[in-house]
Amino acid sequence: MNEVCEPALNAIRGMKPRPHWRRVFAIPELGIFVPLLALTIFFYWLQPSILNGGSIGAMLRGMSFVGVVGIGMTMLMVAGEIDLSVGSVAGLCAIVCSWLMTKAGWPVSLALIGGIGVGGLVGLVNGWLTVVVGLPAFITTLGMLYIARGLNYLICAGYPIYPLPDSVKNFGAADTLGTSWSFVIFLLLVIVVDIGMRWTTWGRMIYATGGNPEVARLAGISTTRVKVWCFVITGMLAGLGGILLMSRIAVGQPEIGTGWELEVIAAVVIGGVSLFGGVGTVAGTLLGLAIMQVIRAGLVSTNVNTHWQTVAVGVIMILAVGVDLLRRRAKIHA
Repeated sequence: MNEVCEPALNAIRGMKPRPHWRRVFAIPELGIFVPLLALTIFFYWLQPSILNGGSIGAMLRGMSFVGVVGIGMTMLMVAGEIDLSVGSVAGLCAIVCSWLMTKAGWPVSLALIGGIGVGGLVGLVNGWLTVVVGLPAFITTLGMLYIARGLNYLICAGYPIYPLPDSVKNFGAADTLGTSWSFVIFLLLVIVVDIGMRWTTWGRMIYATGGNPEVARLAGISTTRVKVWCFVITGMLAGLGGILLMSRIAVGQPEIGTGWELEVIAAVVIGGVSLFGGVGTVAGTLLGLAIMQVIRAGLVSTNVNTHWQTVAVGVIMILAVGVDLLRRRAKIHA
């Protein structure tokens, strides 16, 4: 017995602690922060005004609406699913909320709950059809994209809904900490959800569900419940994002949320969330959003054709997915 164990004991004695620099580079968000820092320095070198107070405040406000939706999408994609309807759901919830305030005469608080509740209901339908019935998430949520957008225009007949209550307009127009209340809410959600996914049982269940559903089920985790709840939370956060933008522009605009699904998925993927589930963080999504905002602001400040912004985001998204595939292959062959 001692002869068998001796080599292993010698190997253990000979092991050296991992260098501190390796521990630093093991942080997943570092691979996103470094290009963000490099892009910021590059565009600042070209146009220093990109980092003045007004520009930074505008970038933070711009990322907050899509960012709130990105938090839910991060949870959902880590759990191994995806939702293509979030943009249309954001617009539907904004229209429902504004309609309840102006046409139905509901108090602001109840109208907000009603709007976000519609997002949760849509998420529940998406989750039930995808996880329980077994339809592919791509088909389910793509169909819901059209349904939600159609209901949006049916409710408002294609016209903006206004005037919103003064309390809503004042909230949306307020400049807080050099930015807006929308960004403050987004940042608080990032902190809470990121900590929750890293350190709580619920967060570990999400990672286990997306990483290896079969093993998660054998461990006693109800993967069905986890995924359905992630769909519900994603729908609610999509509704919140749409309502926050509605308050900022002070009108229930039917075009709210148009194209958001692509922006959200791009930010989440650039932020390091794997398309295969089980990998990613909300902090990474925050950095992914920041990269997109820096690129857009940088290209605008340097008078580059605005259409190149979309090209740049697409290229970075493809590179991010490529890096994810290489990382997964490296782990398989390790």
